[in-house]
Amino acid sequence: MYVQLKSGYDIDQGPSWIGWVRFSKTWQTAYFHGRTLRRWRGMSDANFFDVETHEEFWLSGPKRDRSDGRYSSQQPRVDEDAREAYEAFLRGEALPGRERG
Repeated sequence: MYVQLKSGYDIDQGPSWIGWVRFSKTWQTAYFHGRTLRRWRGMSDANFFDVETHEEFWLSGPKRDRSDGRYSSQQPRVDEDAREAYEAFLRGEALPGRERG
């Protein structure tokens, strides 16, 4: 997943990562880098917030053309444990778990 911190930064200027995100069965809660993120509609530039710090985040699937940040060319940090799968995805392979669409 592509994850970007939105709180405290201008549009698409916050740090971002490509990494593994675990979701609850309802997809309303995400777990990333030791944080618990809750889905919330109505935020201006984010779709999840950290339940402890209330920082806002944008989570989405990665893009092959690396245009993950909508208004910035800033490249995300790639977590080492996700690097191999991400590089395969950039070469055209399906994301793990999405082999059948």
